[in-house]
Amino acid sequence: MSTPQVKDTVSTRVDIALLGIRVNAPVQRTGGAGPSDDGHLLFEGMSAAIPINQTSPYSVTNGRLLLDGADLGLDVTPVKRPRFYDLETADGISYEKIAKLHGSNVLATTVVQSCMRYGEADRCRFCSIEESLTNGLTIEVKTPAMIAEVAEAAYRLDGVTQLIMTTGTSKGRDRGATHLARCVKAVKTVVPELEIQVQCEPPANLSTITDLYDAGARSIGIHVESMDDDVRAKWMPGKSTVSLDEYRAAWREAVRVFGHNQVSTYLLVGMGEDPDEMVAGAQELIDMGVYPFVVPFRPLKGTLATDVDHAPPPTSAVLHDITSRVATALQLAGMHGSDQKAGCAACGACSVLKTAGA
Repeated sequence: MSTPQVKDTVSTRVDIALLGIRVNAPVQRTGGAGPSDDGHLLFEGMSAAIPINQTSPYSVTNGRLLLDGADLGLDVTPVKRPRFYDLETADGISYEKIAKLHGSNVLATTVVQSCMRYGEADRCRFCSIEESLTNGLTIEVKTPAMIAEVAEAAYRLDGVTQLIMTTGTSKGRDRGATHLARCVKAVKTVVPELEIQVQCEPPANLSTITDLYDAGARSIGIHVESMDDDVRAKWMPGKSTVSLDEYRAAWREAVRVFGHNQVSTYLLVGMGEDPDEMVAGAQELIDMGVYPFVVPFRPLKGTLATDVDHAPPPTSAVLHDITSRVATALQLAGMHGSDQKAGCAACGACSVLKTAGA
């Protein structure tokens, strides 16, 4: 494949990440703690989480991506509805309310669907963690036994190969990591082959990071969203009280425990950060052995940025520029998301980085 074609493919992937797509996607996600309100597709064989938008100029017909009816020569197919969605626990809870399929082979769950920072004054403006709970799409606390039961079924019936477990932040010093560790242990007991990523804020006691590894997790996401303190204060007033120095200490400890390129963090494009400074922040993370998972901010129903101040997504030019430069930096460092044992970078569906070669 020639370089111009690669660039065209990346540009198209950027466009559909922002403009969405017209397609019938059996696997969708609404609300939640991360990028959502999307359908799950395979874009040129790679997992892609794309907004379903009936006004988009992009559509899918017979497995091909069309722009205003013109075939772009790219294969796009919806992910099939998994069989484990048809099951429920003995007490009548749908498996789909306990964990969701992401992409074609990733199981994901928010083990506690509430957050101490979800009050109006502290809330992260891009987050809708409690909206899916309010709408009855999930349950607040998933027990280790529940998650293990669903993970076994997803592994056996649908070929799931990895599991992502995140959590709303608790008031304890562990910030929710202790419950995560219990859930990891339960899953590994039932499905030892399943690779697991855990996601949490930096715990006050850094030894908790070792507890998560000892429980059986093999990658970890400690998500900062921005390396700019002004952006953090504006977009995540509660979470920004955890200083960047605390994040840096947690990332370094996580790299020591989990290994180089087994630690990741989200960086959201479109919150007003200077592109050069954002790329510089990504380079600092890469130098630490942390994978900066670059994702566009997308206005989501139930978030302050959408409902209150109507913040727009980034432009395609800005997203393309930052993604391309970070992808080049990752390539130079020999870091690829596919080399992570499990998690968002390994899946890659919410970002354009994998399409760009990282």
